[in-house]
Amino acid sequence: MQQRQSKKQREQGEQEKQGKKFTILIPYLIALFSGVLMGLTVAPYGAWLLAWIALAPLWVLVVSYSAQRKNPSPSALLPLSLAWGIGYHGVALSWITGIHPMTWMGVPWLASLAIALFCWVFISLWGAALVASWAIAIRVICRSIHNGFVRVLIGTALWCALEALWSAGPLYWSSVSYTQSPHNLAILHLGQLSGPSAVTAAIVAVNGLIAEAFINRPTPKAHVQTALDAKNAKISSEFSPPIRLFYFGSAVALFLILHLIGFGLYSRPLTQLPKAALKVGIVQGNVPNEIKLYPEGFRRAIEGYTNGYLTLANQGVDAVLTPEGALPFFQDEIMASSLVTAVREKGVVAWIGGFYKQGSSYTNSLFAIAGDGEIKSRYGKAKMVPIGEYIPFEPILGGIINRLSPLDEHQVPGSPNQVFDTPFGRAIVGICYESAFSGQFRRQAAAGGQFILSASNDAHYSAAMPAQHHAQDIMRAIETDRWAVRATNTGYSAFVNPHGRTVWISGHNTYEVHTETIYRRQTQTLYVRWGDWLTPSLLVAGTLAWCLMIRHVK
Repeated sequence: MQQRQSKKQREQGEQEKQGKKFTILIPYLIALFSGVLMGLTVAPYGAWLLAWIALAPLWVLVVSYSAQRKNPSPSALLPLSLAWGIGYHGVALSWITGIHPMTWMGVPWLASLAIALFCWVFISLWGAALVASWAIAIRVICRSIHNGFVRVLIGTALWCALEALWSAGPLYWSSVSYTQSPHNLAILHLGQLSGPSAVTAAIVAVNGLIAEAFINRPTPKAHVQTALDAKNAKISSEFSPPIRLFYFGSAVALFLILHLIGFGLYSRPLTQLPKAALKVGIVQGNVPNEIKLYPEGFRRAIEGYTNGYLTLANQGVDAVLTPEGALPFFQDEIMASSLVTAVREKGVVAWIGGFYKQGSSYTNSLFAIAGDGEIKSRYGKAKMVPIGEYIPFEPILGGIINRLSPLDEHQVPGSPNQVFDTPFGRAIVGICYESAFSGQFRRQAAAGGQFILSASNDAHYSAAMPAQHHAQDIMRAIETDRWAVRATNTGYSAFVNPHGRTVWISGHNTYEVHTETIYRRQTQTLYVRWGDWLTPSLLVAGTLAWCLMIRHVK
């Protein structure tokens, strides 16, 4: 009998231990799951509405943990924040694994897999590091700040500041703001006020208010003095709402007000004067990377882009745009190609993607070939892809990581202050990866760029990556109030108007020739004129609020 009881007690003890272990894991599972939900908001999944609630669970976990402990350790917060960050960036950037296999470049299959997994893990952790930095900063602030609205102000300012810091570096793509593109065009118009930081601030602030509603929910008194107090506490516990309605109401109000402001900007009619019209054609060559750098690829590229150019020229276009690296040669070979010969015959401007060689280095470039067949302007890609186009810390990592660049020479970035002049006025140029860096487009718009030319080669990836690339260019078109023309190798090529509406979009892995009329614009949004003024403003306001709260506590 005693043995049975003893065995039963041991079983109960084991169950309690297992239950405690699972209870400990729950916060981390919640953080990971909510991060995955945020990852599902981006293209091509497009569940954009989830972005307005998916950060709130992490906010609750971080603030509650910090508030419950006198001296909370950052090491305990790191797994929570990293779980959320890995969930978000891991899902959003999973397309990076599409670089595998790279056997066509001579990389062995296993080495190719290792490179793909390394890239995925590294960029996911790099994005998660931003989240971890934010969580640790909130931990420090929570020691002295107990007002939910002040926490929301400071938390929003910190997130925007960290995104600005990350975007100033070489590795950046998945800002919280791009969770709303391409579907929520109204809120994306806040980008005209202060760039992507305005959209990020809106999402983080609404999530913060929802989180504070849970953090500040009413709780019954722990101790009661009389039977009457006990009865009142019980009644209060039964009828108190589960969340602080004031915070939740503020979140709903802010969500609606921001969307109304965005909708007001979105609803403004576009001024499209006939004299500003420009008929532009694009050629999507659909030359797979597996053959692009071999004789068959060269033949298909020259034939496809030359025939596409001639088709568009016969349709009366003013200019033709080709993708990044459409002709994967240096400028001398490009100038001797049948495509440039066709330009001389037809007299229609061509913007051709290729490589500009200077000494032992080269830049990934877009050439403006005028009707006489001469190069009138050139733009060199200023934001290169780490590992893909150059190796960071090359003396250290050069022997470990194989270069993925298609040429043997050393690729270098173009000047950060380039302009791209055409016979139709100055253009804004973005080559592939640059679409994620809004400052590149803002600077060129401020320098007089009247329309956007985006040239990309997304052939290494599944349709998820070009869908996100298209979403990035939609944001750039809205922020600068410009028409955008997108030419890609395998899709998605597109025409986007200044309100972010996609007028036409190509298929994926298809050969396409298409023309649309765009309009040159010289307007300057607040963002183009002033840049990201919102982030420093939030930081100043947050710092003042922090100082006032600390002084009040003392």
